[in-house]
Amino acid sequence: MAEGIMKRFHGNRVFVDSVGAHPSERLDPLMVEVMKEIGVDMSRHKPKSFDALTDASFDMAIALSAEAEASAADLTRYIDCDVRRWNVSDPTATEGSRDARLAAYRQVRDQLQQKILDLFPLPDHPDF
Repeated sequence: MAEGIMKRFHGNRVFVDSVGAHPSERLDPLMVEVMKEIGVDMSRHKPKSFDALTDASFDMAIALSAEAEASAADLTRYIDCDVRRWNVSDPTATEGSRDARLAAYRQVRDQLQQKILDLFPLPDHPDF
């Protein structure tokens, strides 16, 4: 979700990529649905693992779990990279009705969106 949100607000001004500690083989349909609600098409997103990173030229890694934070710290131990941890819930752990699960995904999406805008505010001049 974070990758799609970042691209929504900042487009090509920054390079952003997303990896997971244990990425699924398939897209999460609820994630795709809640992102579509805000105009972000994630239907072609390809989940990747840390092993898929072929370039170590990044400035920041944002981890959404303790395991991802440990993997990011290990990956970046020899480069100057700011590793941060954002505490957000895991919407896949939510049980109950479809509506309850969608609500959990929306909550995480909205938390990530706010954290991204706090850290990377919208530019005053979008054409920059």
